Amino acid sequence: RFCVLAVPVLFKQALENTEMEEGKSVSLRCELTKADATVVWKKGEATLQASAKYEMKQKGTMAELVIHNAEPEDA
Repeated sequence: RFCVLAVPVLFKQALENTEMEEGKSVSLRCELTKADATVVWKKGEATLQASAKYEMKQKGTMAELVIHNAEPEDA
């Protein structure tokens, strides 16, 4: 008989505050303890969807959100 324990995914490197210049692109990155874990990006309670404004990337344990044409409302 085998017992399998689910190991939670944790942040190895959490998001840091990043200053952005209006109209430019800004990249937010975090590193996870498990490769290819499901990552959901949110702004408040709203889940962000991939679009011309929001680009989500993930490779191994690194997850990245790129915000194009940043505006003050993106804070």
